[in-house]
Amino acid sequence: MSAMSDSSCPRKRVLIVDDNAINRRLAIAFVTRLGMDSAEAADGPTGLAMLEVEPFDVVLLDISMPVMSGEEVLARLRADSRFSGLRVIAYTAHALPEEKQSLVEAGFDDLLIKPINLKAVEAVLADYLRG
Repeated sequence: MSAMSDSSCPRKRVLIVDDNAINRRLAIAFVTRLGMDSAEAADGPTGLAMLEVEPFDVVLLDISMPVMSGEEVLARLRADSRFSGLRVIAYTAHALPEEKQSLVEAGFDDLLIKPINLKAVEAVLADYLRG
């Protein structure tokens, strides 16, 4: 049982997985401004390794990365029951309607389009900000 009912609710934690350092820094700045803690990973395998050892509430996951794509990372997370409650948001510059549909069908909870802004980040994290 977690003590989520007390007023000292722990800050939500967001893992940002993106091979582009500037994109990571921007996302971290927005997440921090929204009152959440963040950590970053430069690739899929690093992100997965961090999720193994640290609890996160949300993952912002870049789709186009070397080594392991965002879809591959998501497939591993969705296949692992330990991560069943984890909210995974696709984070991509590719946003044609059919691409958005395929990302949702792949199991992503939401989609953030690059270049991101504070309003967009706040919109996809809104339910966590209230919680």
